[in-house]
Amino acid sequence: MSRAKAEPMFCLGENTLPVSMSLFATNRKRLCNALRENESVPKGAVVVLQGGSEIGQDATDVDLVFRQESFFQWCFGVTEADCYGIIEVDTGKATLFMPKFSDEYIVWMGEIHSLGHFKAKYAVDDTKYTTDIAEALKEMKPSKLLTLSGLNTDSGKMTKEACFDGISSFVVENTTLHKEMSELRVIKTPQELDVMRYVNRVSSEAHKELMRRIRPGWLEYQAESVFKHHVYLHGGCRHVAYTCVGASGENSAVLHYGHAGAPKDEKIEDGDMCLFDMGGEYYCYASDITCSFPVNGKFTEDQKKIYEAVLKASLAVHKALRPGVSWVDMHKLADRIQLQELAKIGVIHGSVDEMMEAGLGYLFMPHGLGHLLGHDVHDVGGYSECSPERPKEIALKNLRTARVMQPGIVLTIEPGIYFNWATIERSFSNPQWARFLNRDVLQRFRHFGGVRIEDNVAITDDGIENLTCVPRTVSEIEAHMEEGRKRYENASDLGSLVPAKGT
Repeated sequence: MSRAKAEPMFCLGENTLPVSMSLFATNRKRLCNALRENESVPKGAVVVLQGGSEIGQDATDVDLVFRQESFFQWCFGVTEADCYGIIEVDTGKATLFMPKFSDEYIVWMGEIHSLGHFKAKYAVDDTKYTTDIAEALKEMKPSKLLTLSGLNTDSGKMTKEACFDGISSFVVENTTLHKEMSELRVIKTPQELDVMRYVNRVSSEAHKELMRRIRPGWLEYQAESVFKHHVYLHGGCRHVAYTCVGASGENSAVLHYGHAGAPKDEKIEDGDMCLFDMGGEYYCYASDITCSFPVNGKFTEDQKKIYEAVLKASLAVHKALRPGVSWVDMHKLADRIQLQELAKIGVIHGSVDEMMEAGLGYLFMPHGLGHLLGHDVHDVGGYSECSPERPKEIALKNLRTARVMQPGIVLTIEPGIYFNWATIERSFSNPQWARFLNRDVLQRFRHFGGVRIEDNVAITDDGIENLTCVPRTVSEIEAHMEEGRKRYENASDLGSLVPAKGT
């Protein structure tokens, strides 16, 4: 009996998720269907995409670890750099164009694979060399080449439009493809959701392991290293989805703390609140999870009040979110609840309706409630021709999308309350806001930092599926961290993570 041919898969070993190449074939089919329904796309049109290129470290011969360009990845799932791909819209036929290497490649980089190897690896209809792309297209006689050019509304940067020697001899149209592909990427297929469930599970376990291990006296970057080690060792996540935010104390009020100028080198002191916003990436699918907790595993009264205010807002959004709901309304819901809770604590006073009118929520939560998630941590499609425009009100201007929810959308729910003291001090001279602020009580939170709670959720037919699974209530967090202290009470491997006194 002959053995059945194995289905082409991406997999990094028995402990990682196998991803079938049919995921990308499905995406290509969806794209062709959408383009055939678009009246501006003629018969005989061909999609041309250019993959990402190796990026060097300045003028050195050191290359950064390659990660595929997201639109190209969505269509082909290719891990190699410097490739092209074409898709014939009428038939769906897909051809990959791979770089051709000299014999010296074997010495430095390893085996030179045949075109047949890549055809089988990625389950495409044909493979050729990148040097042959112009000639191959001439043989097809396409009516039009559809290339990718569009603005990423999060970064403000343009996508990489395909370009090759000889492209000027074809009719090229670069406005349709970005809109169609962005809209398709907003709605995840069942196969894509499986990958996102996996990377969320791996990242959730890494957050839980950090909560077990962390101790006062660690440096922030040491805590980050535990997360990154776990997602790679146990989940095959060579990349994280973004620069990790690993903050403690006052640093927790800085939304993107951890950049090169803030290298997470602060010591985490006993009693500090920690805010760890970290997500692994698997096969270019992202997760984005934030956990906030006290480093010693026990909440003070003030820490508990602020944390539970944010949790209350998060749970309200979880309950209300479903198809047909406006994301703008969800942000307003979270904003209102947090203001109500801050008023109960005494940080602010007055009419919550008037606070909402004045945009006071922006002072304590200057970011939007969440963002789309997929191949990029801030995924495409937040704002497009098919979505509502970006709100202009101060409390809403940083929303990364204003969409109405549909099944298949994956996004983050991440309310937060932050006491960024420089911002708060400036607000005392803002008459619109100062009338609501209780300066005496606010002083109590001057060195508090901030709290954010972030889950990744998929919109279902009648609600949401929470892809994230970490301790969330105060009692769950305290119990989990206590269990960690028992588990690692005498663990010798912690010694290398904690700086010795006097060093």
